Formats: sequence, C-alpha cells, structure tokens
Amino acid sequence: MFRLWGKIWHENHLIKDIVICNDDIKLNRTKKIFDSIEKICYEFDLSQPIWLDSTIEEFKRHDKTRFTQDNFIERIEFDFLEIEVIEED
Repeated sequence: MFRLWGKIWHENHLIKDIVICNDDIKLNRTKKIFDSIEKICYEFDLSQPIWLDSTIEEFKRHDKTRFTQDNFIERIEFDFLEIEVIEED
C-alpha cells in the first residue's frame, strides 16, 4: 500500500489534511505520487502545483516537500501545501 499525506498550512496552523491511499500494483512510484497529488488537489480545489528543481530535490531527500506560491500559477490563500509519503509498498 502506498499512502501520501497532503496538508495545507497557513500561519503555522494545519488548515486541512487528507491521506490518499493507492494500492494499484501496476503503477510505479512516480505515477502513484502524481496520481495522489492530483487527488489531493481535487479534494482541496487547487490547481496542480509545478515541480521546481528545489521541490524535486527536497522530495528526493526526505520523501516530503512543500509547494509555495512559486509552485502555483493561481493565487493561493495559504502559506504552503505539504506532501509526505507515509507508507510505501
């Protein structure tokens, strides 16, 4: 089972969170991550964030990253969206 935790933070307060589970064995890790982010953004009514080089590096190191205003085309009403892998197959 693959689980990705999505959290919206504003002024050091957790505003919303969701855990997306993906147990599709046909998908590789990258596809599971992108599929889970798509579901998180749908639930939070957000546009898809853009993966910047710094975002990719942080995610590779820690299985966790933050998407700030720089990662979104539209204006966001929070400080950042954080994603974290909490369980992998």
